[in-house]
Amino acid sequence: MKKILFAGDKNVYKANLHCHTTISDGKHSPEEIKHIYKTKGYSIVAFTDHGQLVPHDYLSDENFLALNACEVDINQKGEAWDRTKVYHFNLYATRPNMVDTPPLPQMDYFDIDAINKYIADRRNEGFLVCYNHPYWSLQTDAEYSKLKGCFAMEIYNHGCEVEGFYGYNPQSYDEMLRSGQQLYCVSTDDNHNHIDDSFGGFVNISSNSLKYEDVIDALKSGNFYSSQGPEIYEMSLEGNALTIKCSAVDSIVIFTMGRKCYVQTGKDIREAVFELSGDEGYIRVMCRDSDKKDANSNAYWLCELG
Repeated sequence: MKKILFAGDKNVYKANLHCHTTISDGKHSPEEIKHIYKTKGYSIVAFTDHGQLVPHDYLSDENFLALNACEVDINQKGEAWDRTKVYHFNLYATRPNMVDTPPLPQMDYFDIDAINKYIADRRNEGFLVCYNHPYWSLQTDAEYSKLKGCFAMEIYNHGCEVEGFYGYNPQSYDEMLRSGQQLYCVSTDDNHNHIDDSFGGFVNISSNSLKYEDVIDALKSGNFYSSQGPEIYEMSLEGNALTIKCSAVDSIVIFTMGRKCYVQTGKDIREAVFELSGDEGYIRVMCRDSDKKDANSNAYWLCELG
């Protein structure tokens, strides 16, 4: 029986899930953000201003959705900023009528139990919690692998990459997965627009519609992939045969829980089939184009695919 892991044949919406405006420390107003992102083909922006949940439903129309969100942080004390470790989380409101800013975290950086309780409390209130930019945050797997309850983490953060090449974190994603966490991955801009930090990381979401509740359902279900450029059109599994269809790329790689991986390289590859053994644990797909830009799928656990 053929299982569709991702189908991008219709209702795929391009999204930036990490964005700052003049409400916090960004250069552009929410209205300006909508205009410039729509011009670049985006249908969704999550407005994640620091410490402030400010609904922008007035910006939403039949071709654009403003997701209600904010970013919160927990900072290590006693270090110069250049060496301060941090936890940053995006909180995405799962209902458009959520208007109250959640309590901001007050716990000590090293109190992982309190941090996980904070995540659990926000989930119970109706937020999806995303763990942001682990490399830029100066963290190791000994720290972030203890997090519990995040629906996703950033595998790529364009603002961090532009700022200092600290934005791409595929190893961190694997480390989270290998610690037993079943979470998704997102590519974002984290744009503040004081530098050229827009249009570098995005998520393509396959949703029934552009309605708020449908997009949230698609995020909860993992019906999306992350990219810096390439597009994934379809991923399917029939028996042990994994089929990938995508835009023209130079390599397609299947990563797994262990050292085993599957690779196809060439020029302008648009489709590849890989025969899995069934003992991979999880699989995740990376497609790399000639500009060395990657598209990354979410991880799929074979034990749950039957």
